[in-house]
Amino acid sequence: MAVQYKFQGWLGKTSDSVNGKMEWGEFEPKQWTEDDVDIEVSHCGICGSDLHVLRSGWGEVPYPCVVGHEILGTAVRVGANIKHVKVGDRVGVGAQARSCLKGDCEDCSNNLESYCTGFVGTYGGVYPNKEGKSYGGYADYNRTNGHFVFPIPDGLESSLAALMLCAGITVFSPLLRSGCGPGKTVGIVGVGGLGHFGILFAKALGADRVVGISRKAEKRCDVLKLGADQYIATEDDANWAEENQRTLNLIICTNSRKEMPLSDYLTLLKPEGQFVQVGLPDGGEMPAINALTLFESGISIGGSAIGSRSDITKMLQLAAEKRITPWVEERPLRDANNAIVDMFEGKARFRYVLVNENYGKH
Repeated sequence: MAVQYKFQGWLGKTSDSVNGKMEWGEFEPKQWTEDDVDIEVSHCGICGSDLHVLRSGWGEVPYPCVVGHEILGTAVRVGANIKHVKVGDRVGVGAQARSCLKGDCEDCSNNLESYCTGFVGTYGGVYPNKEGKSYGGYADYNRTNGHFVFPIPDGLESSLAALMLCAGITVFSPLLRSGCGPGKTVGIVGVGGLGHFGILFAKALGADRVVGISRKAEKRCDVLKLGADQYIATEDDANWAEENQRTLNLIICTNSRKEMPLSDYLTLLKPEGQFVQVGLPDGGEMPAINALTLFESGISIGGSAIGSRSDITKMLQLAAEKRITPWVEERPLRDANNAIVDMFEGKARFRYVLVNENYGKH
């Protein structure tokens, strides 16, 4: 069936596109199957991952690439095999567009789809069986396997819900899986686009105490307004590590700087505390860790990448019930080049979302 719309978006054609040099143009979406959904994009969040990928910071990208994996809009074409979405529904797509989809996959069967070896990202990925490449949401339309297309609860505004599909789930999933709730003290390192969600969700999950940790004191008032009980500025607060030793059960770290003070972060954990890294530096490099730090307090260190379909559904339900409101600034899709430059320069407080002026807000 021939569609009556064109797939057009902001194309990154080289690593220099991250400097505000994306070009608007047509692209060829993945080959249509009856397992797919086409989405008319109304909103797409700007994620730090977009910048890493545009500059090939995590590996060579198969240019041209349309980034954006916090996609929200209206389903305009739904494959015959998709039963949870119908044409006209408000839907969203996060950072995953495909898993192996095999019935015998241990990861997918155990609610760990984001770690499946058949993972295909929402953009910059190549589908199996010669189905083509994945293109993201800085565009008029998106095509994604329906398994990873989510109905959006009525209680969530589109601009807010879009951001939750990557930034939100990236911190919600490790909070949920690490048992964040009453009786827990939680630290969120790096209070930006990801970290501010960490504070909002940790409070919503009922943590006894939530501590925001970032470099500069200038964020203190904003972080406390978000609901944090305490703020630590690692570059401006003298003796911050010594004064806060063994005060946290769990740390979620969104910092993606290679020179982060990792050893000092670890001293903040109580015995048998958990440190979960969600920020990914270019090249994946992190500071070295002295093994004695692990032995002295029995702490554990791990990582987390987005979340499963089940986690995303739980997050959206909680966000609607608790009326969680991230801090967002809307930018027009036509201004995407300026917006990514502003994002790189740290001007967002705390997240930008692109609004497609061609399609109405929901």
